[in-house]
Amino acid sequence: MRLNEITYTDAQPVEGYGPGFFRIGGEVVEGGLLTGPAGTRGWGGYDDRAPLLALVGQVDVLFMGTGADVAHIPADLRSVLEEAGLGVEVMSSPSAARTYNVLLSEGRRIALAVLPV
Repeated sequence: MRLNEITYTDAQPVEGYGPGFFRIGGEVVEGGLLTGPAGTRGWGGYDDRAPLLALVGQVDVLFMGTGADVAHIPADLRSVLEEAGLGVEVMSSPSAARTYNVLLSEGRRIALAVLPV
């Protein structure tokens, strides 16, 4: 088996998560998390749209984690993001974090917005 060292350039991978928090870059973020090439910050959930729209042009796909289980995001939020040109993939937060880490390691233009489990 061939092993390759992964180097992250613009963004940091999610290192862990638990009830109500995420760990990224050695820091714990309580509550929702938004991370991508512009950095990491807390995210207020579906009504906190401005930082998501700021990703337009910076990333191709936004992975949205809906908590412990997969759920639909509000239809109007999906419409606003997709009309702005941002691809949206919705899944549970653990799945979104894992997918984000894998694609980040491949150098993809992605971001992650997740609600805590």
